[in-house]
Amino acid sequence: MEKAGSPSTVPSSVPWSVPVAVDDIPAHGFHIEIEAPAAIRTQILQIVAGLASVRDLPRLSAVFDLTWRGARIHVVGHVTARVGQVCVVTLEPIESDVNEAVDLLFAPTSAEGVPAEREIEIKLDKEPPEPLAGGTVDLGALATEFLVLGIDPYPRKAGAEFSPLKVGDDGPRHFAALEALKKRFGGSQS
Repeated sequence: MEKAGSPSTVPSSVPWSVPVAVDDIPAHGFHIEIEAPAAIRTQILQIVAGLASVRDLPRLSAVFDLTWRGARIHVVGHVTARVGQVCVVTLEPIESDVNEAVDLLFAPTSAEGVPAEREIEIKLDKEPPEPLAGGTVDLGALATEFLVLGIDPYPRKAGAEFSPLKVGDDGPRHFAALEALKKRFGGSQS
């Protein structure tokens, strides 16, 4: 088990950067567990707050297994987090758990010297692999992306149900003002 992601190693463009060089991945694979420190979670919160209406991020961690598949890197794991949100029904603060599965292939681009036969194999896949830039997989950035994907855009407090207003026959008529204007300016024109 390795812990990574200290604020001193994070580039300014990515709040949580945990790069793993593919050259450092042994033939039998590589297992890593990462947990975002409070300072990093605060930076991530500033980004996801506007995207996913998150008000708090008390926990964010991920577990990954990286293995070789020919010239590609297979990344499998889970991103888990606890996020503070607002219930869309009651408007009360709630906390939600995120548990998002990760299963991706990374492959070098042809500019990085993939042999022609490997390019053909890569193009035949149903899902094209993610580009492997600079010979590294950034697990912190990957965990952040899957955090955003896993956040419920319409969180509800347990038991909260939306019930629309019911308007009976004796209630207000929604088009009464339009009907009055129609009568005032000359009846019906269809």
